[in-house]
Amino acid sequence: MTITVFLADDHAVIRDGLRALLDAQEDIDVVGDAADGLEAARQVEELQPDIVIMDVTMPELSGIDATQQIHETCPAVHVIMLSMHDTVEHVYRALKAGARGYVLKESAGAEVIEAVRTVHKGHRYLSQKITDQLVNDYVEQRAAVGFTDSVTTLTSRELEVVRLVVAGYSSTEIAEQMALSAKTIDTYRARLMRKLGVKNVADLIKFAVVHGLISLE
Repeated sequence: MTITVFLADDHAVIRDGLRALLDAQEDIDVVGDAADGLEAARQVEELQPDIVIMDVTMPELSGIDATQQIHETCPAVHVIMLSMHDTVEHVYRALKAGARGYVLKESAGAEVIEAVRTVHKGHRYLSQKITDQLVNDYVEQRAAVGFTDSVTTLTSRELEVVRLVVAGYSSTEIAEQMALSAKTIDTYRARLMRKLGVKNVADLIKFAVVHGLISLE
């Protein structure tokens, strides 16, 4: 099965480089590109590609805002953010907007193909440097407040919900896999996040990576 990809970056040299790299793969086909966020959102709605590789910094409409718009209008389309920024704040904003992957420009050549294939399979993908940054940030935060290991407080079902949430599945999708109702899954999510003292998916990802509950690559 061919994976269709749309490229959104305001630098033609980056778009051309990514197109050459991806089109060289037998299972990947670049179907379009755009140099600004508004045009990217418009074309993605028309073309409905499997994957969008979106630069964070875009004219007309930022990559984050364009990602949120695509996530709302084309929920089957998965966005991978391409960025020079490796801070937790940038990663969190991207994930909150609906991005399923985050690749640093400095390592895009080595990682973008793997990211496309991983996200297409329904999983998240974060650059290794980003994963390390999330882990370090998480450990430092917990050490500052005298954190003790809370993974032992989770039930086996709560642990499974953690793994599936971090992998990018919705409550409805998790419910189907676990033969439970979506409402029950929402209850599990609220309870386990309360137990762990986390407020969002970014913090849940940090927890899962630190405790070896899931691989993000």
